Amino acid sequence: MKNLLFCILLPLFLIGCGSESDTVNLKMGHGLDTSHPVHKAMLFMADKAAEKSNGKMTIDVYPSEQLGNEKEMLEQLQMGSVAMTKVSSSVLESFVDEMRVFALPYLFRDDEHKWQVFNGPIGQQLLDTGKSKGLKGLVYYDAGARSFYTVDKPIQHPDDLKGLKIRTQQSPMAMKLIQTLGGSATPISWGELYTSLQQGVVDGAENNPPSLYTARHYEVCKHYSLDKHTMVPDVVVISTVVWKKLKPELQQILIQSAKASVPYQIELWNAFVDECMRKMKEQGLQVYQPDKALFKQRALALWQEFEGTKIGELAQQIQEVNP
Repeated sequence: MKNLLFCILLPLFLIGCGSESDTVNLKMGHGLDTSHPVHKAMLFMADKAAEKSNGKMTIDVYPSEQLGNEKEMLEQLQMGSVAMTKVSSSVLESFVDEMRVFALPYLFRDDEHKWQVFNGPIGQQLLDTGKSKGLKGLVYYDAGARSFYTVDKPIQHPDDLKGLKIRTQQSPMAMKLIQTLGGSATPISWGELYTSLQQGVVDGAENNPPSLYTARHYEVCKHYSLDKHTMVPDVVVISTVVWKKLKPELQQILIQSAKASVPYQIELWNAFVDECMRKMKEQGLQVYQPDKALFKQRALALWQEFEGTKIGELAQQIQEVNP
């Protein structure tokens, strides 16, 4: 009776609930457009999982917040009503405290340093930390660097943020960063941001080029200032409720498929960044290269706030990772 009830309440497995011949179907949601490299990487992962499992494991990908926004999907993962999602680590930090470290400004020296951390013991430790909260990290996806885009004027200096309402994710660390730099942090869900920019609810936001392009925010915001204050990764997460139901061989296939999708996502990402920047400039986007040292200096106050804490210690360990 318990197994039957579980099958009714947890609509992740389309056929059966324990037979050796069962096919496992996983629902995977995310908030991005179907043209985004992350969505394409998820489809790649799904194809690999089906191929490696001889069709015994399939993944259905639901884009564009069809299953809810990032916070809502994490809550559904905790309950087991959705199997997998992709979220920004900035949203994940509300569930997994240690993820706050990635929101520290200018944490990584460059892309090479970033991937050494993600693929090394620190990165794996952080992926595993959420298991006690029902959230198991599988891999990181590249989300590039986040920079400011605004409606009326460019952000050339931290002082330019004074008096501006800047949209942030539902992330205490992201809000702290904007406030430290001098802006007024305003958390708004991704799906509501275009209208909020149009109507003047906020004066700008911060994100990477593909997100700015696919959400068409460049139609409203004509100034993009590449201060590159954070390199916050995306994280592919699975519900531990679902993970524990998978047979060991399917667990390994899922991990292998997720890892196989990472270099594909990075390749797509790099090409898409170039394409997005070219197309947005053609549409009138003004791009600026402010002095990052000015922003880094102002952001030191946020680093100092975490000295002597576990976040500060993690940040120090990340800084010490060398080629």
